[in-house]
Amino acid sequence: MDLSSKSKLSRLIGCQLTSLTYICLALVTMVLFLRAVLLHSFSGYGVIEWNNLDLILSHSLLLNSHDKGIRRDKYLEVPQIVWGLNNQKIAFARACLTARMLNRTLLMPSLSASLFYKEIDRLQPISLDKVFQFDKFNSLCKGFVQLGRYSDLKNQTGIYDLQKGSGRKWTVERDMEHLKQSSRGHVDEHEVVRIVGKNPFLWHDHWPVEDYARVFECLVLVDEISKEADKVVSKIRQIGKKHRSKTEMIQSDFDANSESSSTATAPYIAVHMRVEIDWMIHCKKLEQRSGINQICSSKQEIIQRVGNIVSSESPTVVYLAVADSLLNDSSILSGWKKGLLPFEKKKLGVDGIYKKHPYLIQSAIDYEVCSRADIFVGNSFSTFSSLIVLERTQKMKRMGITRSCDIDVRWPSYAYNILGESNGPQKWMTNMSDSTLQAISYGSNAITC
Repeated sequence: MDLSSKSKLSRLIGCQLTSLTYICLALVTMVLFLRAVLLHSFSGYGVIEWNNLDLILSHSLLLNSHDKGIRRDKYLEVPQIVWGLNNQKIAFARACLTARMLNRTLLMPSLSASLFYKEIDRLQPISLDKVFQFDKFNSLCKGFVQLGRYSDLKNQTGIYDLQKGSGRKWTVERDMEHLKQSSRGHVDEHEVVRIVGKNPFLWHDHWPVEDYARVFECLVLVDEISKEADKVVSKIRQIGKKHRSKTEMIQSDFDANSESSSTATAPYIAVHMRVEIDWMIHCKKLEQRSGINQICSSKQEIIQRVGNIVSSESPTVVYLAVADSLLNDSSILSGWKKGLLPFEKKKLGVDGIYKKHPYLIQSAIDYEVCSRADIFVGNSFSTFSSLIVLERTQKMKRMGITRSCDIDVRWPSYAYNILGESNGPQKWMTNMSDSTLQAISYGSNAITC
């Protein structure tokens, strides 16, 4: 090949390399630009706002984009989960996050359908998939935590019993070091690690609130229970719609030119009213120990503060989530502000729906009814109230709302045990940046706007 041919070939190769360089640079620039737009526009979990449009992404895809998969050939087994519904949800989430740290699939634990704190032999075990959807959980939490069934075991190795420590000397730091040691070496060689000892609710807490929230999001009620909640909510809205229609008909008689407002969806308020005797004894003792005087609330105080939330006189149903011992107490239904229509499950005529189910399912129905309310009011020292507010905070977070003090939001929540503006209850959102769940656990206070 002569010098002229070599020169032409060099120029040709040079041009091609230059073109490829420009193409690569252009692609890199586009990727960086799109990444900047998406990160800037990211709002909450699963929603991207782009040119004023909401692009709903698959929740499982979001989890996969940040997390590596959980091993499906190594498992963690935990003791039966006990106590109230929300204590059981916290215990379950804590077990899931422990399994995640060990990079193991959590064997589906048993919940407790009955409520016995000391008589363990009287507990009624109920499989978790009788309450929450198993496949839905794994789909939503894919890549973050994973549930497995005992039928998945190959039984190729023996079970390793991991004893959880207890007592004052078993500190948070010591517990974490114990877990780290159990994630490697001869312990990790076993197909199943079985934690022996206390109910997971009593384990030391190592996980941030956001991690708990991700697990809670994946807990979807089975259709049978969800439909029971549908019936209760439908009855509440029907009563609200009926009363609003009557009011509008009366108003239209006085003003022939007025236009009737829509009553297609009648809003309702849900109040988790903790005034039963055992709660009042507990909260009084808690106030004495903690030196905090904003834990207990009387019926009159709750009724008065809830009445100061809504300024409109349009009839609004107030659903009272109360203990069965209060269903025959007529005083909880009297003294409410004009326009607020108090109903508990007995007056609503849905107590039969609850009675055919064990305690755990009854609580799950009430939890769902309160979660769906247009306004929720609870006690900030109650686990039931606290987890509902956490769930509602998650919904607002997806909409890009991180504070509710100065604006009207779609799912507002309030704590009636703390005095807020205009003698009403304090606005309440969960602080999602807390490093542990202690801030919203039973007996703790977590108020943030």
